[in-house]
Amino acid sequence: MSAGAGDWGSGYVTDIAYLPGYYRHQSPLHLNLACLIGGVAGIDIGPATRLSYLELGCGQGFGALMLAACNPGWRVCGIDFNPAHIAAARALGAETGIDNAQFFEADLAVIADSPVWRELPEADVVTLHGLWSWVGDSARAGIVRVLGDKLRPGGIAYVSYNALPAWQGALGMQRLLFEAGVRAGGGSDRQVAAGWELVRTLAAANAVHLHDGGLVQALTDYSERAQIAYLAHEYMNASWRPCFHAEIVRELAPAKLDWVASAQLLENFTPLMLGDEARAALPGSDDPVMRELIKDMFLTRCLRQDVFVRGARRIGNAARDAALGEVMLGLQCEEAQFGWEFEVPTGQARFERAFFGPIVAALAAAPRRVDALLALPGLPRRDNPGELVGMLVGSHQALPVVGPPAAPDSRVQRLNRAAAKRFLRPDNFDIGMALAASGTGSPVPCPMLDLWIADRLQAEPTPDPATWAQELGSAQPPGEQDRLRQFIERVLAERAPVWQRLGVLPRAAPG
Repeated sequence: MSAGAGDWGSGYVTDIAYLPGYYRHQSPLHLNLACLIGGVAGIDIGPATRLSYLELGCGQGFGALMLAACNPGWRVCGIDFNPAHIAAARALGAETGIDNAQFFEADLAVIADSPVWRELPEADVVTLHGLWSWVGDSARAGIVRVLGDKLRPGGIAYVSYNALPAWQGALGMQRLLFEAGVRAGGGSDRQVAAGWELVRTLAAANAVHLHDGGLVQALTDYSERAQIAYLAHEYMNASWRPCFHAEIVRELAPAKLDWVASAQLLENFTPLMLGDEARAALPGSDDPVMRELIKDMFLTRCLRQDVFVRGARRIGNAARDAALGEVMLGLQCEEAQFGWEFEVPTGQARFERAFFGPIVAALAAAPRRVDALLALPGLPRRDNPGELVGMLVGSHQALPVVGPPAAPDSRVQRLNRAAAKRFLRPDNFDIGMALAASGTGSPVPCPMLDLWIADRLQAEPTPDPATWAQELGSAQPPGEQDRLRQFIERVLAERAPVWQRLGVLPRAAPG
């Protein structure tokens, strides 16, 4: 049954499984950084921490299982409405021997009255990605109930949602797409395809509200290459609704949640987001919600990724800097591939080479604590650990870790192998996934194809890119196989050393 047909999904897409994926912003290590950058005390998180993590709308459980595999001392729970998702998550957990992750089928609208409620532990971190904007009012009320009753005082909540006003130019497009799809009938894949066909037809006929200055065109262009499961879950839910940040703050207030920061770390640095004229227009008051609304008037921020704390404890600059100094970072690239410039809303952001050069070189050897990085000889300054962490992690070139890497254990190896076997297809090589790692507590974000390459390296320490490309591209012409071989060679040269440095693969023997 598909959405809109009066089935048990109540208007939510249930006939197509949500795509597996890993979203780095849901990691408790990352969310702790966002809290500190926002001037709020984070959570106790270290190699021996027995943290409790809960994901609402966990899909097939890939992200939750990744966190559980990397942190065997954590208790990880995932909840999803779709029994097919929960069955898949439980099967993958059983296959890989990850026994610190549990998955529950539950309707968030009535979860407080279900047996699942008694089984849920008090959580240090609760996350929901791709859920709030896509479910109905009763489910949203259930989410607030979970956050109020199951998130411990001082705990962190992550909530992502389609945001206004950035989405306002595409509201007509989504409604047109949804209504056309429902009338076309059939499964959600057929519905979303029919909806997009009409959107493109009317846009070509110069429909006024399908020409908004860029967003509709960008979404249309992306729909040409996006997975059908993503398109169905994004656009074909009957309760789809983008929200203003201030709305979310008010709706989560009954759970005693305080908004503290954006999980997109760079968004917390206003000079990177707004130009001089825009910053001058910001109010001088200490009302963070009003400041965020004004910032959203200047930004095309279609997806907000907000961090809340249940009882935020504000800390001073000295305490914040001391806590950031204890953070350990791992570099996600080789030094030669480090990007010294990257795009931000105000233009090009540049790393100061005199300051970041020695830091990047040190991280290319091994993960280091921030206070150790700031103590490196020759730095032109030793202040502002928030800038160091925000720039490196915010540009997705470093990630927080809880400790030094270890040789990959059997759970990590089994999960990486099983994920590659289960999820890899010729049409999804570039979907965002992750590799489990030992010792660091942090999955390593990567494209889907990297799972397969890493597993082959684990099984065959002497790589054979040509043979691997022929195997992967057996249905492709020789030219495509050659391009695939070149890509594999780049991954081996640029990313395999990173995997060794971060506990995904064993370290190469000296010499």
